[in-house]
Formats: sequence, structure tokens, C-alpha cells
Amino acid sequence: MAAVAAVSGAVIADGILQHAGNPIAEQRDLAGGRALAPLGDRVVLAVGGADRLTWLESLSTQQISALVPGQSSELLILDPNGRVEHAAAVVDDGATAWLVVDRADADGLLSWLVKMRFRLRVDPRDARDELVVVGGTAAAVAALAAAAPAGVPLVWHDPWPEVGTGGWAYAVDAGHPGQDWDWSEALVLPAELARLAGEAAAGRQRLAGSIAADALRIAAWRPRIADADEKLLPHEVDWLRTAVHLHKGCYRGQETVAKVHNLGHPPRRLVSLQLDGSDTNLPARGDGVRAADTTVGVVIAAAQHYEDGPIALALVRRSTPLDAELVVDTQDGPVAAAQEVIIPPGAGATASVPRIPRLGRRR
Repeated sequence: MAAVAAVSGAVIADGILQHAGNPIAEQRDLAGGRALAPLGDRVVLAVGGADRLTWLESLSTQQISALVPGQSSELLILDPNGRVEHAAAVVDDGATAWLVVDRADADGLLSWLVKMRFRLRVDPRDARDELVVVGGTAAAVAALAAAAPAGVPLVWHDPWPEVGTGGWAYAVDAGHPGQDWDWSEALVLPAELARLAGEAAAGRQRLAGSIAADALRIAAWRPRIADADEKLLPHEVDWLRTAVHLHKGCYRGQETVAKVHNLGHPPRRLVSLQLDGSDTNLPARGDGVRAADTTVGVVIAAAQHYEDGPIALALVRRSTPLDAELVVDTQDGPVAAAQEVIIPPGAGATASVPRIPRLGRRR
């Protein structure tokens, strides 16, 4: 990311390009395919070995044993109670499975993968010094020289919001803002990032920062591991669409996934919040959401969107009325919020379980 620091207007914090001078304009350029986003908050992990795909499938929520070279997928690692612990985008090149993960999640995921090798032919490793991640629309990313160590360009195309094989959609598709979501991530050599930064410094390439990329994601209702707390079930954020195969073999947490989907309801539901725009202060992750005097949930992500203004994603109790007037309690005071339903209260309970009639007392 050092090369990007030379770009005029670039603001970098903790090795992450926050913005290149104008986060709002960067969103517009990023969505329109005119900008690329160096993603310093992403890390690449690599899993080599002949057993890599069947091994990853056995550990995760996704069916990837038949993944063909160049095909994109997404998986989750759950705890024994079905709560989300790790998430990864996956692309395989025929020799190695490449995982794109949030930087904050990388060390924990890699440590767990190393512990789960046993006697299998797998070799998980940290590849952050080998490859870096650049995101944008599919067309914009196609202009990059993606790394191809086995002859297959390493580009992950985000499947969101399409429902994958074995997946399930809780949010309705009609009017889903994710229909406009066009996102891909290329794994490139550091030299390619340096070239991109040089083009930007010369005024021949527009760059966008993580603020712009995250605002577009939030507007598309796209979940990310950075949003997760220690209680998150994949059902609560509609992650069954792209990251869960409901009919694959056993994995840790599967029993909870099946029970909630077939017989129960997610205890919380995701909502999109349109925030009062009279104040420029955005809520922080973890800020409380209340209806009247009762706290009903928390904000998990917020952004200033180039078209929609101040927006947020929040997890609220399933029982929260759909017409409730919500307020977000921020550090700078309360902010009024209008909710848009993403996960309906009736999500889940998809199995048709016949009722057994009660047997009356014989007379």
C-alpha cells in the first residue's frame, strides 16, 4: 500500500486506503466501473494439496468439492452452535484454493485451518506477502493483470445476491438493491498494485477507498464478517443465499442451521435504516437501536451513500413491529431511523410438519 500513498489526496490508515480525496465521488466512480479499490482490509490465504476442496467442504457450510478452476464461491465456518466464526471468498485454480478474507479475521481462520489438517494432503498458508486484492466492477477488474500461478487468473466474482445451489433467500428478490451489485476482486502481484498506483498518480486511473467500497456494500445489503457479533446466525443476515448449502454433508453447526431454517425462526432480523440526514454524524457499529424506550437491536454497519444519504444495517429482535419508529442512540445523540424490512419476521420454519391430532379420552 506504500505505492498508493504517493497518489494525490490519498488518506491511508493502518495500511488501508480510506479514500482518495472524495469518498462520495469515489462511490459513483466505483459503481460505474471508472475506479478500482485497493483493498488493504482483505488478506489472501492459500490452501494447497490434493485434498484441499473436499477438506474445506467438510469444515464449512459450502459444497465446493466439485469447484472448477476459476469458479467463485463463498463459505462460512460456524461454531458448534451454528454461529458465524469465519467467512471466506473462494476461487480455485486447479492446484490451490485461494481464500480472500477480512484482515481482522485472517489469523484466526488460518490458525484454525492449520489445527484441522490431521493426516490429509492439505497445506494452508498465509499468502498476504504474495498477493494483494483490488476490487471493482467485473469490467473494471478485467483490465488488471490478475495473478495466474497455475494458468488460471485469480479473480473472484461475488455471487451476491443470486441464490446458489442449495441456498435459500429470506429477503424478497423483487426490488432487492443487490440486483445492481456488480463486484469482483482480483488477486494481483504487488508489482501490479504499484503499476496501478503509478497510473493513478499520473492521473490516468481513478482509485476508490474502503469507505466507498463499504458504502456500496451496505446499500446492497451484502453481509460481511466485519458485521458479525458472537451471536450471529447466517439466517439473520440472509447469508444462506450465497454461503450455505442446505443439503451438503455434515459440518460443525449444521444442526442449528437446519433447525432454524426448517422448524424455527432466526431470533433477530436484518433491517436497512434510512437515517435522519439533518446531522452528518453516522452511528458506529454497536450503537443501540430502540423503539420508544425499549432497545430492540444494534447497528452493524453504517455509511454515507452517494444516492441514498446516511444509511445503516441493523439487527433487531424478530418481534420488533414492522411499522415501529426506530431511533439510533449514537455518541452524539439520538438519530431517527426509518426501517426497511430485509429479513421478514416469518423467515424460517420452511418444513411442513404434519400436526398429530390429540387423542381424546375413550368413553
